[in-house]
Amino acid sequence: MHSDGKGRLLLIRHTQSVWNSLNLFTGWVDVELSETGKAHALQVGQEMKGKYAVDKGYTSSLVRAQQTLQLVMEGAEISGIPVVQDWQLNERFYGLWQGRNKDQMKAKYGEAAIQAVRRGFGDRPPGGESLADTTERVLPYFDTTIEPELAAGKTILIAAHGNSLRALVKKLENLADDVVPGVEIGNGELRVYRYEKETDSYVREV
Repeated sequence: MHSDGKGRLLLIRHTQSVWNSLNLFTGWVDVELSETGKAHALQVGQEMKGKYAVDKGYTSSLVRAQQTLQLVMEGAEISGIPVVQDWQLNERFYGLWQGRNKDQMKAKYGEAAIQAVRRGFGDRPPGGESLADTTERVLPYFDTTIEPELAAGKTILIAAHGNSLRALVKKLENLADDVVPGVEIGNGELRVYRYEKETDSYVREV
């Protein structure tokens, strides 16, 4: 718990996975972090050391996010806290695009068609989720499971994915549907939000 008694939400996007390095659509395919990603996650944790008294961790059911959380906690010397793994924090499901090379897909379908899906809100890849679908999965889980802990003044660390974190940032920053797809969260990037219980709102600190 933070000294001012207010809840803090720490969001970290998983560091480089093996498929990130190959420029492949990953989605729900369960690939591990690359060696570069592992070293980066440990470094992120080391940079956080002593700054936050984390009460609980959350991550997805996918190993790249789980490894990121584990290594960040190791680097920050955070131990002995409960950690929850839940599929509702998973990356956007990319359907038939999963395992396909992004550049090859652009060459096949055209960059505009690919970008409409990747940076749109309602467009879906064949057999997959839109960002809107991902948001409808992530936010109810957050509202019922995680936000009450923030309201109680806890510091919560979430290691998840580009699109599941975009869904959260949409709520935290009150972003419009056409704005949130353009939010860029880099691999290993840390964002910190303070929960203001009185106004049920969030203030970004980092």
